Amino acid sequence: MARDPRYDILFEPVKIGPVTARNRFFQVPHCNGMGHQHPHGHAAMRGMKAEGGWAVVSTEECEIHPSGDVTPYVEARIWDDHDIPYLSMMTEAVHRHGSLAAVELVHNGPSSSNLYSREVPIGPVHQPTSYYPFQARAMDRQDIRDYRRWHRDAAIRAKKAGFDIVYVYAGHDLSMPMHFLQKRRNQRIDEYGGSLENRIRLFREVIEDAKSAVGDTCGIAVRFAVDEMMGKDGIAADGEAKDIVAMLAELPDLWDVNLSTWKHDSQTSRFSEEGFQEPFTAFVKTLTTKPVVGVGRYTSPDRMVSLIKKGVLDMIGAARPSIADPYLPKKIEEGRLEDIRECIGCNICVSGDYTITPIRCTQNPTMGEEWRKGWHPELISPKASNDRVLIVGGGPAGLEAARALGLRGYDVALAESSTELGGRVNKESRLPGLSAWGRVRDYRLGQIGKMTNVETYLDSRLNAANILEYGFERVVLATGCHWRKDGVGRSHAYPIPGLDKANVFSPDGIMAGRLPGSGTVLVYDDDLFYLAGVLAERLAKAGLKVIYVTTGDTASSWTTNTLELLVINKHLRKLGIRVIPSRDLVGVKDGVAQLEHSYGEEPEFIPVDAIVPVTARLPEEALYQSLIANPDALKDAGIKSVTRIGDCLAPGLIAYAVYSGHRYARELDANDMGEVKFRRPLPLMATS
Repeated sequence: MARDPRYDILFEPVKIGPVTARNRFFQVPHCNGMGHQHPHGHAAMRGMKAEGGWAVVSTEECEIHPSGDVTPYVEARIWDDHDIPYLSMMTEAVHRHGSLAAVELVHNGPSSSNLYSREVPIGPVHQPTSYYPFQARAMDRQDIRDYRRWHRDAAIRAKKAGFDIVYVYAGHDLSMPMHFLQKRRNQRIDEYGGSLENRIRLFREVIEDAKSAVGDTCGIAVRFAVDEMMGKDGIAADGEAKDIVAMLAELPDLWDVNLSTWKHDSQTSRFSEEGFQEPFTAFVKTLTTKPVVGVGRYTSPDRMVSLIKKGVLDMIGAARPSIADPYLPKKIEEGRLEDIRECIGCNICVSGDYTITPIRCTQNPTMGEEWRKGWHPELISPKASNDRVLIVGGGPAGLEAARALGLRGYDVALAESSTELGGRVNKESRLPGLSAWGRVRDYRLGQIGKMTNVETYLDSRLNAANILEYGFERVVLATGCHWRKDGVGRSHAYPIPGLDKANVFSPDGIMAGRLPGSGTVLVYDDDLFYLAGVLAERLAKAGLKVIYVTTGDTASSWTTNTLELLVINKHLRKLGIRVIPSRDLVGVKDGVAQLEHSYGEEPEFIPVDAIVPVTARLPEEALYQSLIANPDALKDAGIKSVTRIGDCLAPGLIAYAVYSGHRYARELDANDMGEVKFRRPLPLMATS
C-alpha cells in the first residue's frame, strides 16, 4: 500500500544544523529504566524506533558528571570515556536504519541524589535537594566554570560515541540551566542571578560551548519547558518563557519544547486529550526560524499534518506513542493506519522509571524485550506445528493470544461467554476518563478481523465436556477474574467482620451499572492503584455521597508511579468526595463502619448505607481445575496442553494480561515452553 498524499508533508526532510532528519518524526528523550545498567536492551529498544521510521531517536537523561548522579534511578551516563562504547551501541543501532541519534546531556544540580557517587550536590544557591534529606551547596564561579567544562567534555564524548544531535537540557525542574532560570531557585547577586539577562547567562553559555565544541558536525538542540504550571511563581508561557525563547531564538539548531514538571508533561489520558500542550507551546514557532519539536501524545496523522501546516511545529515529537508503536511512522508511510497501536495514555511505561525496572507498555508487549527476548513488535516466527488452538475468554489476554497466534499462522477459535469481546477492557474503558483504554481492544479486534484463520464465537459459555468434544490440540484459558466482596486483600488475610451482612457492592457490579440507589457509600481502597478512585468518581457523578477510605497515605497511592497522584487527589476532593487516608476498615455492624488508624489513634465509626471494597481478585479458574482433574480424558481427546493466561493465571494490570497472552503465542511449540528464559548482560570480572 502507498501512503496517502495528504501525509506527504510528514515525510519531508528537516535540516537541524549540520545534520538532516529524513522525516518529521522525532522520538524525544524518554526514560526507560535500562540506561547504563542495561546497555544492550537500551540500544535494541532505540534501534527498533529507528527501524520503525523515527528520523531522530533520543536517549533519556544522560548524566555528565558524578556530582549529578541520580541513583537509584537508572539513566544513561557519560561521565568519562569508559561510557562511550556503551552509548555507541545505541548510535550504531539507530544509524543502521538511517536515523539520527540524539543525546540529552544533563546535570540535575539540586535535583540529584549522588547516592552512588557520594559527591556533594551543587546548585545556584544553598538549598535542600529536591528529593532527599540533605542540601546542595551554592556554586561559586569556579564551580560554574567546572560545570561548563563538564558539559563541553560530555558533548565531545557524545560526538565520539556517534551522536548526531546534542541536547542542552532546561526542563522538568531537573536540570542546572533551568534551576538558574528559575527565580525561586536562583537568588544569586552576581552576574548569574537577579535579572533575566543574568539568569539566562549560564543557559546561553552552555549552548555556545556545545556549538563551539561539536557544532561543526552535530546539531545542538535545546529542550526547554515553557510553562511550569505555577503561574507567576514559575516560568510561564505568558511570562518569562517568551522572553527566554526570544533572547535565544536563533542560537540552537532546534527547539524541543514542553511543560514542567514531568507530571504535567506526560499527563494521562484520564485527565488530558491529545495535543494538550499546544496552548502553551504554540508561541515558540513565532519567535524562531529554527525547527521546533513538541509533544502531545499524538497518534492521529491528520492532527500531525495540521500542526505542521499551521506552523505550530516542524517535527512531531513523541515518547509514549513511540513506545506503544515503534513502527508508527512506517505505518503512516505505508498507508496502514489501521495497524497503528495507539497509545492509551495509561503511563505504565512511566512506572518503569519510577520502579527502577525496564520499560513496559500496555499496548506493546514487546517493549523492553527487543534484546532480552529477541521480540520484534511486528515480526513473529511462523507456526511450528499444525496444532489448533482454542482460546476461552476474549479479554485482553485472550485477544492478544489470538492476534499473535493468528499472525504465526495457527488456526484459532476464540470463544467468549458474553456478547462482546474485550473483557475487563470493556468494563474499565466505560468508567470516567478511561475511554482511551478501549484502544487495547480495538487494535486487536481490527487485526483479528483481517485473519481468516482466527474465528470468534460470542455468547459461547463452554464447560469441560464441550472442550473435550471439540478436538483442539491446545486449550488456552483466558477466563479472567472477579473482585472479592469479603475484604480479603493486602491488609486482611481473612474476611472483614460484618461485610457478609452489610450492603456490599463489588467493583464488578459498579462497572456493570449496579449502583446503590441513594445514601452514603464507603469505597474501601486496599488495592492502592487507579480503580477505587475511578469508582468513587463514578458514584459521585451518580449523585451519591462518597467517602473514600484507604490504607494508603493518599488516595490511589500507587499512582505516584504513573504521575497521577496529585491530580487524582485534587480531583476527588473537587468532586466532593471525602478522602480518609491511612485508615483500615476493620468491621461493619448495623450500618456503621469501624475504621482503625494506621498510626494508633482512636478508631472512627462512620454510618454508611453501602460499601464498595476494592481489595483483591480471584481468578476464574473453575474450568481449568475441571479440565486438569482428568488427565486421561485430556489425552483421549488429543489435548496436548491446557494453559492459563492473563487474569485467569494471576490477576494484575491490563499490561500483564496482554504480555501473558503474547508470551503464550510466542512460545507455543517451543521445547521449553513456559520456562523463564531471557538474556542478561553479565559484567566481565576483572582479573586484578
